[in-house]
Amino acid sequence: MKKIGWNRVLLLVILCAAMLGISYYVFQNAMDEDGINRGLDIAGGVSIRLEAVEEEGREVDQDAIDRSIAVIRKRVDELGVAEPAIRQEGSNRIRVELPGYEDEREAREVIGQTARLEFVGPDGEIILTGEHLNDASAGREYVGGAMPEPAVTLDLNSEGRERFAEATTRFSGQVIKIKMDDEILSDPVVNEPITDGNAVISGGDIDMEKASHLAMMLRAGALPVSLEEVELDVVGPTLGEEMENVGVIAAAIGLVAVLLFLILYYRAAGILAGVLLCFYLGLVLAALWGVGASLTLPGIAGIILSLGMAVDANIIIFERIKEELRDSRIVRASVEAGFNNALKAIVDANVTTLIAALILFWMADGPVRGFAVTLSTGLVCSMITALLINRFMLRLAYRSGLWRGGSFVGVKT
Repeated sequence: MKKIGWNRVLLLVILCAAMLGISYYVFQNAMDEDGINRGLDIAGGVSIRLEAVEEEGREVDQDAIDRSIAVIRKRVDELGVAEPAIRQEGSNRIRVELPGYEDEREAREVIGQTARLEFVGPDGEIILTGEHLNDASAGREYVGGAMPEPAVTLDLNSEGRERFAEATTRFSGQVIKIKMDDEILSDPVVNEPITDGNAVISGGDIDMEKASHLAMMLRAGALPVSLEEVELDVVGPTLGEEMENVGVIAAAIGLVAVLLFLILYYRAAGILAGVLLCFYLGLVLAALWGVGASLTLPGIAGIILSLGMAVDANIIIFERIKEELRDSRIVRASVEAGFNNALKAIVDANVTTLIAALILFWMADGPVRGFAVTLSTGLVCSMITALLINRFMLRLAYRSGLWRGGSFVGVKT
């Protein structure tokens, strides 16, 4: 009878404890508020669908859509939204999702406003546009009164400086209107030529809040085409949190049920498989966390589905080993033959599902893409744990002397 090697037994126990500890640590930190990013359906937030509108002189083509997405992304970055989702839908629509952002009104204003800036001379001549800006900042400036007023200071590029200096010289004593999307923001009188390349927008109803908003819009730039809002969805964070809790509880119940089945049916080998499944979940969460993926409800469904695939892999391996043991083969040979015979079935099943997940990721948008990300991540982690780590753990169990017969995997002797 094979003697028990207590050094190897200790190593096996340490490895199991380490995998459980790592899994617990990853779960605690990944599911924390500062862990994995939550999608809109979990974190709550605002989702806006915009449609590009044809205008005279402004064609809606792919270039216009791409530039619009770039401008919207800059505006959203100014809002400080973590992990926004901005993508094209169809030929002329853009979907903007802002997880965790609750100010519906500001989101609509910031995202959908065209923000075309124009300096217009007294005879209707357009002197400057937003394309002549280097930067814009909000603050308080002395603009003729005894106290500084809320204002937006514009830093012009070299061409803008030349044009502005020439215009303020030519229109001295006259009004130059400053307009945003045909709305007059300010209509100051030119007192003297301005040659330093700095223009100031102030007066009217501009307060500090409006000045900050205006400066932000100018820094992000103008949209190349007009966008009309065609759909608006607002998800409350309370509802999203409840849905996340339901998804996590469902996953936990499923995991416990699977672990009980494995232990009852495969005995000691089932315990090792249960440890590996816990480690597998930690590995999946760590991978999603590491790549900055957003967790959505369909994503949780993808994790649960890939967990089922991981269980299937273990069951296939154990059943193959049991078949070898029933044929009166020795344990070591049964383990190797079981893995070799199970390899093709496991790889075929996982690779075909992985191909389907990649096609979903390539073709779909939104929640379906989140499902594809978690499913494909889970499949890769499943093959790593089932075919590599599981094999090493079972070999270690045999070499330690703990695995002495078929009862280790539930074979009646």
